[in-house]
Amino acid sequence: MTEPPAMPPDSDTLPQRLRPHLRPLDGNGLLDFIGDARIVLLGEASHGTHEFYAMRAALTQRLVAERGFNAVVVEADWPDAWRVNRYVRGLSGDRSADEALAGFRRFPTWMWSNTVVRDFARSLRRHNLGVAPERQAGFYGMDLYSLFGSIEAVLRYLEATDPEEARRARERYACFDHFGRDSQAYGYVAGQGLRPGCEDQVAQQLRELMEHAAQRSGAPGHARDEAFHAEQNARLVRNAEEYYRAMYRGRASSWNLRDQHMLETLQALERHLADGGRPLPKMVVWAHNSHLGDASATEMARQGEWNVGQLAREHWDGQALLVGFSTYRGSVTAATDWDAPARRRRVRDGLPGSFEDLFHRTGEPAFWLGLRGNESLGELLAQPRLQRAIGVIYRPETERWSHYFETQLPAQFDALVHIDETRAVEPLEPDAGWSPGGQSEKAGEPAETYPSGV
Repeated sequence: MTEPPAMPPDSDTLPQRLRPHLRPLDGNGLLDFIGDARIVLLGEASHGTHEFYAMRAALTQRLVAERGFNAVVVEADWPDAWRVNRYVRGLSGDRSADEALAGFRRFPTWMWSNTVVRDFARSLRRHNLGVAPERQAGFYGMDLYSLFGSIEAVLRYLEATDPEEARRARERYACFDHFGRDSQAYGYVAGQGLRPGCEDQVAQQLRELMEHAAQRSGAPGHARDEAFHAEQNARLVRNAEEYYRAMYRGRASSWNLRDQHMLETLQALERHLADGGRPLPKMVVWAHNSHLGDASATEMARQGEWNVGQLAREHWDGQALLVGFSTYRGSVTAATDWDAPARRRRVRDGLPGSFEDLFHRTGEPAFWLGLRGNESLGELLAQPRLQRAIGVIYRPETERWSHYFETQLPAQFDALVHIDETRAVEPLEPDAGWSPGGQSEKAGEPAETYPSGV
């Protein structure tokens, strides 16, 4: 595979012309910039960088405490995040944040089972214990990989509340029994038409749960929340079934289904939290830049892909604010292949001509840019450039192919945070080969075992 050429270096004057627009990370400026936005989407340029997690956590704590935000929605499986939600709201039997995060067992565990998220969960619990239940802030997942875990959650709920409906649900979900717990095997067999899929059965089950939702909406707060939890799991099963079938039709199809599910989750959560005449919720979303930066301003659009950031701008016109993050060098927690052990790996310097390289050459170690409403800055950054995206897999030997895509930054985000040198996020349960001072290891050959590493 031949590496495509990197973009040519900029003139020496552009970094200096950017300097008047660089704003310090003083803790107040970005909060003021957010203003009265009701949906704040906070990205990350990798799934394993400490500073990205820490900054999102600190900003979110202030949004919760000072601006009344009451939902933190992350790029995680719904059932596992719901366990954390119960913990932070004082409703679970988990005795610690470490126990609450123990549900994150699916690769990549470090994305949410790490020291920063643990400390954030503790802080959210402390906040919630000091306010009335209706003002508490919840923690939710919006991804759709938990097909079988969500089936189990639906059945547990129905067995406790409606044994007859539980029997019907078990019969419908038995359609997946031939595949054990291998969702990719199901997707291949059903997607290739080798045997009938479960599309009708999962749709029927969701409809039945939703038909009963009106009856359950009048229940006390905790019971209403548990009913919503079951409904959301049924929605996830329906969407995940379609996603896994679409995996074998191409990346764009499966990517779009996944991000559409994320938006549907945000919409469903908004309806639930506003149920009974309550005020519309204020939500903070944590996910990768590639999900939260407006896809229409990137090369993703040329590939027929959309994402949560683009859909959120369309759905919450004027109320959604998109914040991206970037780094030039450092270390990252990542794997060399899907399901491989996590390692602390060195992040190479940003490619010449990339946004990372441009921001590095300003000479400032950390800053943020207010892109929305800043025409002069928009003109300086109008040229499309490469932007780095490290997911849960990092392959520096094919970095240009594997980890860069072209973007128009002023249209992609409303604000961008740049931290020039960063370090790897620390897993709560590091693999044997991970250590705070560990060395990067040689990456394996690229493998297309999953549609995306982000």
